Amino acid sequence: MARWIISATSGSTWSAWHSNYIYYVGKTVVVTGVAGFIGSRVAARMAAEGFTVVGVDDLSSGKQSNVPSSIDFIQGNLADTQTISKLPKSAEFVLHLAGQSSGEMSFDDPIEDLKKNTISTLHLIRYGIGANISKLVYASSMSVYGNVPDAPIGEDEHVAPLSCYGVGKLAAENYLNVFGKQVPNVSLRMFNVYGPGQDMTNLRQGMVSIYLAQALTNKHIVVKGSLERFRDFIYIDDVVEAWFRATTFVGVGGGVDGNTINIGTGVRTTVAQVLEAVKANVVGTTVEVTDPTPGDQNGIFADITRMRSLLGMSDFVQLADGVKRFSDFVKTV
Repeated sequence: MARWIISATSGSTWSAWHSNYIYYVGKTVVVTGVAGFIGSRVAARMAAEGFTVVGVDDLSSGKQSNVPSSIDFIQGNLADTQTISKLPKSAEFVLHLAGQSSGEMSFDDPIEDLKKNTISTLHLIRYGIGANISKLVYASSMSVYGNVPDAPIGEDEHVAPLSCYGVGKLAAENYLNVFGKQVPNVSLRMFNVYGPGQDMTNLRQGMVSIYLAQALTNKHIVVKGSLERFRDFIYIDDVVEAWFRATTFVGVGGGVDGNTINIGTGVRTTVAQVLEAVKANVVGTTVEVTDPTPGDQNGIFADITRMRSLLGMSDFVQLADGVKRFSDFVKTV
């Protein structure tokens, strides 16, 4: 018989919520995209909390060195049924973070983007049904919203994605809704995640990492689009906490299951403010503004009412502090 435990992990509002978080010790969780920025950190957290973790990644963008040494690793593309056949016959949870995650790059090969972000999800839904999993947590994106008003955007806002990436993410959400009775699930619409471990060589994904990489390398930042564009930036540690809570929270009436949840801070931050935070850590950096990228949103930031209510999170690492931590980390590696 599996043993239940209640986590005592610390968090900004954890003390008021910890009794609602309960999970099986030693049960198996499958983490896809485990060699990536977010997936590797989520996998490490789940392993530290007592889960048996099986990680999957095709290493097309992730790095083998990111994969936590304490987990079992499967290399393969989740759009390929042969990879699915290698997954454990039973698992408690599937945390699906694998995929192509750049709106700009999704225009290069929309078919490949669809395979990585949507077909992979369909395969995991079928796997989840067969393995009788308790929950699938899906890495969705703010990109599903498209152009929105200059106001906090809630999960019930009309969605009209502007990129192939956003279309694929929304399609995957809808497939999860269709199969929700067979595979309990929750979709996390992540906003701009940044922090240590982000790929500093990829200059087409991750606004903070792109600007910081250029500043540290050349002391010159090329910005694609207006400095008045705005986003919602959330530090990696806060994102990992959100994933853990979304996975393990049971609560009354199923907790988060069946929900779509914005994962952001609720803070409206302009590109100009991000640049100032980067320049504060790399003195003497100059800025050049060029044309915007296709499918780029002018501005968006999250209404996090649902995140506060369902996950108990409201205190986050502030941008200036987060960028400093990120910069200090990069300078030491």
